[in-house]
Amino acid sequence: MGITYRNAGVDIDLESEAIGSLVAELTYRRHGSLKAMGGTGHFAGLMSFGSKTLGLTVDGVGTKMLIADALCDWTTVGIDCIAMNVNDLYVMNLEPVAFVDYVATDRLDSVKMAQIGKGLNEGARQANIDIVGGETATLKGLVTGLDLAGTCLGIQDRDQVINGSAIRPGDQIIGVSSTGVHSNGLTLARKVVEEFAGYKKEFSDGRSFGEELLTPTRIYHESLRVSASCTVHGMCHITGGGLLNFTRLSRFGFSFDHPLPPQEIFRWMQDAGGIETREMYRTFNMGMGYAYIVPKEEVPKVTAIVPGSAVVGSIIEETGVFLEGRPFT
Repeated sequence: MGITYRNAGVDIDLESEAIGSLVAELTYRRHGSLKAMGGTGHFAGLMSFGSKTLGLTVDGVGTKMLIADALCDWTTVGIDCIAMNVNDLYVMNLEPVAFVDYVATDRLDSVKMAQIGKGLNEGARQANIDIVGGETATLKGLVTGLDLAGTCLGIQDRDQVINGSAIRPGDQIIGVSSTGVHSNGLTLARKVVEEFAGYKKEFSDGRSFGEELLTPTRIYHESLRVSASCTVHGMCHITGGGLLNFTRLSRFGFSFDHPLPPQEIFRWMQDAGGIETREMYRTFNMGMGYAYIVPKEEVPKVTAIVPGSAVVGSIIEETGVFLEGRPFT
């Protein structure tokens, strides 16, 4: 069967079950004004703020930090941390405005912290947000190494929030290229690279496998411009779970007939690890890091604005996700 995400150490199905158990206990709702809007399960949590809607996201870099440790290069992981948060706001047409970071470590290192700060600053520049604070905790005995995470605040006029409710059969799915593995599925990626190559072995263009995996997550800031100038029914950030992320958006089905070509690193990992295609597409972004769901007539406008974008499929009546004609879910 080859290597799977589960035998690499991450069980997506168990994770979903465990999250469901946690969410089932979150029954309290605030009294008074400024209440939460909607339930859990989308990319960002929303709350009412007068004529505005506020959105909150939280995410981290994950085991990509172990690759940064192996290469002693922490200059880009801050970009990943911000990207994983702001991209989850963009999909609801929320403008990211403020960010706080959280560092948990067993031992503080000023060189490492300076490099992390460099990446956070670059991510903030790309997303046009302020880093307004943060927290650093030394947790020796509880944490081994360093974990980087953050929370981001977004805002939008209430009537401009996009949540997927307008998605209808016949809408087109426009995929936008990723910069590679981004910051999901690294437990599986690390297992394959460590077993069949090594981080310092040359991969392509003179770069090592480690450098390829450290390529920072793309920040899809252009989505705000797309939403302002085009009719957009829904957007998706392809993170952990791959194509399964689309099921957050609508009860209708998502048929991917012409997926974007995966970058070389994905093809290498699949061949080296003997990984099944379905496993690849439910673990990695496979070359598509973001997607727009739009009426057919809007396609030319969107692809003109967004570099590296193309129609990859369409919305269908039948519930679920379909990859090149075959049921994926």
